[in-house]
Amino acid sequence: MEKEIKFKLKKGDLVRVISGESKGQEGKVLEINTKKQRVLVEGVNMISKHTKPNAKSPQGGIVKQEGSVHISNLMFVENGKTVRIGRKVEASGKIVRISKKSKEVIK
Repeated sequence: MEKEIKFKLKKGDLVRVISGESKGQEGKVLEINTKKQRVLVEGVNMISKHTKPNAKSPQGGIVKQEGSVHISNLMFVENGKTVRIGRKVEASGKIVRISKKSKEVIK
């Protein structure tokens, strides 16, 4: 039985690709696959998918969509700069994400 890994990135975060074919591109996190450690980022790693005609697209054809990127190739963006994320326990006992550069709470 595999242990679920807790990621520091969340859905809706603004991230930048730091390595690979899409290096330098930014976008919002759309979906996170914890088992495969991969993330779908808006507008990054676009692939062409061939689709058969169906009710949604009666014509079928080639559709452009986002491909997944490994989580290690992404970094959180704060104020236009990439930052590492840490965790901190507040006085109330709640765990919050903090920026390691500015020490500010993220969201």
